[in-house]
Amino acid sequence: MAKRKKKEKNIEVQEIEQQIDNRTPIYLGLDVSTSCIGVCIVEDDGSENGKILELTHINPKVPKKMDENEKLYVKKKIFQEFIEKYKGVGITHVIIEEPLMRANNVLTVSILLRFNGMISDCIYNELGIIPQYISSYDARKYSFPDLMGIRKYGSDEMQYEYPKIYKAIKECRVVLFGTYPWSVDKKSIMQQRVSEIFPNISWLYNKKGELKKENFDATDAYVCVLGFMNKKKYGDLKFSSQIIKESKNKKGIVTIDYYVRYWDREEKRKTYIDSTVVNKKVEPKNEEESETLD
Repeated sequence: MAKRKKKEKNIEVQEIEQQIDNRTPIYLGLDVSTSCIGVCIVEDDGSENGKILELTHINPKVPKKMDENEKLYVKKKIFQEFIEKYKGVGITHVIIEEPLMRANNVLTVSILLRFNGMISDCIYNELGIIPQYISSYDARKYSFPDLMGIRKYGSDEMQYEYPKIYKAIKECRVVLFGTYPWSVDKKSIMQQRVSEIFPNISWLYNKKGELKKENFDATDAYVCVLGFMNKKKYGDLKFSSQIIKESKNKKGIVTIDYYVRYWDREEKRKTYIDSTVVNKKVEPKNEEESETLD
């Protein structure tokens, strides 16, 4: 993922081509923003998570004083030059993360939509492939269905009352990152998951020893591909649950053991609930709509 000099590009492509079985689909995943574009090439080799051939990014830098509209066209040209090197790789599918339509800044959404369209046009012109799209929510959900969990806590981090949680378990009302606090860094969780699957990836760090932002953009590009492949392979995600056992201790803590089923999988889960909690009625947020520009 480290920056590479221009003269090394042909060597990189040759290395990718050597890894490819011409009989298998090759996916190009893109996480598009105006500051950094996450890029990932994945071979669908029949394994559970595919084979990452390249995980990288591009920072299309332009002069700060340039007209804002002109910046987009220059950045598109920079991306076009970058993507040209992948013409001979044998890419069969291009998956792009859909720009979020919900944001506090309408101008930001407008710019993202325009730039996303420019990148899509560039892909078609350079690779002759019509891109396909997936939302960040679906990409994460289909990549890691086990992250779909019961929401026990509200946005104020206060536990919901026992009947509400019990009903959610019984009716399998799972949401993405349901078992995590509302303030959780979702991009970090994705990066950690990908790192666990591919422990040999060389991540980028800043001088403080912290992961650079570009890592998360590249990770999102991979998650787009994995989510798309899983949906294509296994079909729509439909969750169901079955409560196995329920017990309560002297302090009012209820333990519920239950199964969660989706696709051809079955997971045994356990939830602890403080049955003494009494809260004022607060309408929960829509989980998918709570997705932000992270």
